[in-house]
Amino acid sequence: MPVKPPRPRGPHLNAMRFFESAARLGGFTTAAEELSVTPGAISQQVKALEDWIGAPLFKRRSQGVELTALGESVAGEFEDAFDALGSALHRLRAEA
Repeated sequence: MPVKPPRPRGPHLNAMRFFESAARLGGFTTAAEELSVTPGAISQQVKALEDWIGAPLFKRRSQGVELTALGESVAGEFEDAFDALGSALHRLRAEA
């Protein structure tokens, strides 16, 4: 069954998850702690996402990161999407 609209070929799911966590928590270090990875892994995956879209999502500063206007504008949608995915997984497991 075709999906409408067609799903675009995109970046790795981890890149999107790492962006969502860093945006929600306000930094790469706190996102790394939540996801049990290194801050470097967060940075690398976010950079891959930024390269794929062709625009920065974070302003990198000496004392941390800050969302760009673009990052801020989409962060909520990513949070909602991962909340929905978590809910679907919870329901799947509960009904199995």
